[in-house]
Amino acid sequence: MSSPVIRPFQSFVKIDRRKKDAVYLQIVYQFINAVKSNLLEEHDQLPGSRVIAENLQLHRKTVVAALAELQDQGWVETIPNIGTFVRNPERSASSIQKSKAFQHPPEEAPFLFRKEFILDTPLEKSREQFYFTDGTPDYTIIKSEELVRFYTAVVRRKNRSGIMDRASDGSIFFRDQLSYYLNLTRGFHLSRDFLLPVAGLEKVHSILSRLLINKGEVILVEELSYFLPNMIYSQAGAQLKTIPTDEEGMDIGYIQTHFKPGEIRAVYLNPKCQYPTTVALSEKRKTELLALAEAYDFIVIEDDIDFEFSSIKNKKEILLRKKGGNRVIYIGSFGRFLTPGFQMNFIIAPKDLLEEGAKYLNIFGKPDSMMEKALGELIHQGDIHRYQRKVTKVIAERKEVFAKLLATYFEDEISFNIPVSGLAFWIQFKNSVSLTDLQKKAKEKGLFIPRSCLYQNRKTTSLRLGFAHLNFQEMEEAMKLLSEAYSKLRND
Repeated sequence: MSSPVIRPFQSFVKIDRRKKDAVYLQIVYQFINAVKSNLLEEHDQLPGSRVIAENLQLHRKTVVAALAELQDQGWVETIPNIGTFVRNPERSASSIQKSKAFQHPPEEAPFLFRKEFILDTPLEKSREQFYFTDGTPDYTIIKSEELVRFYTAVVRRKNRSGIMDRASDGSIFFRDQLSYYLNLTRGFHLSRDFLLPVAGLEKVHSILSRLLINKGEVILVEELSYFLPNMIYSQAGAQLKTIPTDEEGMDIGYIQTHFKPGEIRAVYLNPKCQYPTTVALSEKRKTELLALAEAYDFIVIEDDIDFEFSSIKNKKEILLRKKGGNRVIYIGSFGRFLTPGFQMNFIIAPKDLLEEGAKYLNIFGKPDSMMEKALGELIHQGDIHRYQRKVTKVIAERKEVFAKLLATYFEDEISFNIPVSGLAFWIQFKNSVSLTDLQKKAKEKGLFIPRSCLYQNRKTTSLRLGFAHLNFQEMEEAMKLLSEAYSKLRND
């Protein structure tokens, strides 16, 4: 057995009498944390309860209660006439059995369960200091403290006046404000009845898949397209068929040539900023697509979540505004540049479809009515416009710098266009190289490139690189590391 612990308890146990937790439980929580962080090591002998009580300036009974709780949970073991010793039940299976502490489940389930390989996501976690994404905002531009004040104000008013006892109150107010905001910024003429806010893009597609898709029905997507909706619709039983794309976007003529009326259930696309290539559907093809939807009796699911990040706010580009109300289901986003908890997606569609879709919100988690009220206040007080202007300015500056860095570090090795919309560049290498090897060499240098950014087949060697989450210094360092990794790959 080890000698008694020399480290005084007051160095890792801080009592806060303002907390609701009982004092003895505060000791328990902080003791366990000290063991997990190796401030206390297994088999260390603890001093007596009187010594601990004096050290923490507490009553001895409080310390005894804490030690009893720790013993029940397996974090200490008392041996009569010898002493009390530190244990770590998470490391030692034998100590779990002795102390009868809670045992976590096995790593592999001893029973059969359904696995969906369709739902495997290419998203990965990174520990490198510098990293690219496939296009995400910088959530630090708008300080979260500014957003919290809207939520706090709603909570205070509720506590003070007792308003908003019904969950629908916050939702109705937000839908009214959101419809006003969309009518102003996107040229719609909507009431709240044609608008369904949904927290989370994956929930949007999950709801639509349940409302629209029967097993075996065909959904057309672009040749290269967004993995998230693809896997959700595939999991729902849809047959995904890919359509070629070029500099004008999805090839609508290909659909007419290869499919017959009644064979297609829906076409899913982002006409303003195709994922991942950032190409826009031409005006001619938009007209052709809507005409074909009528003739072939299919739905167009228009993804316009990048509208807030478009440098050209041409409202006429939106399919829904091109007499597409009968055939187009519109998916958008509100506040994608805000802290994730304050973001919202929405569906615009016929009223009866949205009423049915709203039922699924009870499955995916009921809306936070106070958060919706806070977002409504954000619009009502006009702050969302101020935030939008600030973010738009920063993104425009970063986009320009990123383009210059690409040209400087890669010169004639790549081709790219500055995207009109979205938060990523589509970069095509003129020489065929292994992007997997490039990813490995970049990682060795401290730069992480996720798989979701890599696109390679017989025709394409391309990267989709997000720029908006990087400040100027990070951008330059990341580009330098990518260039060094590429040069090393080419010279090996």
